Amino acid sequence: MSPATPLRDFMERHYKHFNAGVVVRAAQAYEANLAEGQPMFLTLAGAMSTAQIGQSLAEMIRKGKVHAISCTGANLEEDVFNLVAHDHYHHIDDWRALSEADEVALDEGGFPRVTDVCIPEEAAMQKIEAHLIKRWKAASKKGDRALPHRYLYDLLLSGDLRGDYQIDPKDSWLLAAAEKDLPLFVPGWEDSTLGNMFVANATRGGYSLDAALGGTSYMAALIDWYEGIVQGKAKGPGFFQIGGGIAGDFPICVVPTINHDIYRDDADAGKRVPRWSYFCQVSDATTSYGGYSGAVPNEKITWGKLGAREPKFMIESDATIVAPLIFGWVLGW
Repeated sequence: MSPATPLRDFMERHYKHFNAGVVVRAAQAYEANLAEGQPMFLTLAGAMSTAQIGQSLAEMIRKGKVHAISCTGANLEEDVFNLVAHDHYHHIDDWRALSEADEVALDEGGFPRVTDVCIPEEAAMQKIEAHLIKRWKAASKKGDRALPHRYLYDLLLSGDLRGDYQIDPKDSWLLAAAEKDLPLFVPGWEDSTLGNMFVANATRGGYSLDAALGGTSYMAALIDWYEGIVQGKAKGPGFFQIGGGIAGDFPICVVPTINHDIYRDDADAGKRVPRWSYFCQVSDATTSYGGYSGAVPNEKITWGKLGAREPKFMIESDATIVAPLIFGWVLGW
């Protein structure tokens, strides 16, 4: 039984039914999975980094409650943007009332908008781009190749940005991940601001596109990680999914990729891996005809991703509210 804490006491008393009840049960099962020695794999979609999820996720990483992450290219970079340019962000309380003219003014001012917050293009995006161009050029000149997040890990660990921090660095989840050398997977990285900048500068003749590896290399790295983490175990790691999209769809496929594609022959049956041992998705996506982000967990059984007995939770709610609550529960806040 979980020890009493103010947050747990509040949640157990007030979160009884519907989505609220699922939040408590999912948090309890997350904790139980860790207690059984199963690692937890987390996926990060949406604009969670701009929502400052690092204030709780960074501590989850430091305390060993998250063991690997799959995220979009946007979440990868936006945590660093917030780290160095937080004071320059433009907040809009009445964002639903913005007119087209208001949006044009933000565009002309260099403030791309994410719902109620605008990221400062010059103070954040272009600043980080300049640091990365040096690394991309150096790698290209030497004929080196690396996964995209490795360049950001190197930048954060080098100390080159330390004098530019505008938030407490303990609230940066990517810095916490870099310090632990956390396994990180960024499918579709080219669909991000820095990914676009990488291609643009390569097109201008700055370096070779080969300096950054792509999604197939991330899948190969994920296969190696999964096979290593389940070696000698009867259960797979847990899977905690924030949002939908490629951040979740890509990594959950590693199990059928191993079992159905690599070890498909009967002679290789002994090499097959256990399925994910826990599944929870927090998303506002709804179940629809042909939609995957809102598909109920049981559908994943038919694709060889989840089993029938493992705990499965679908929380149809705002992840910026729910995820910190579950993290707080697991951290014992």
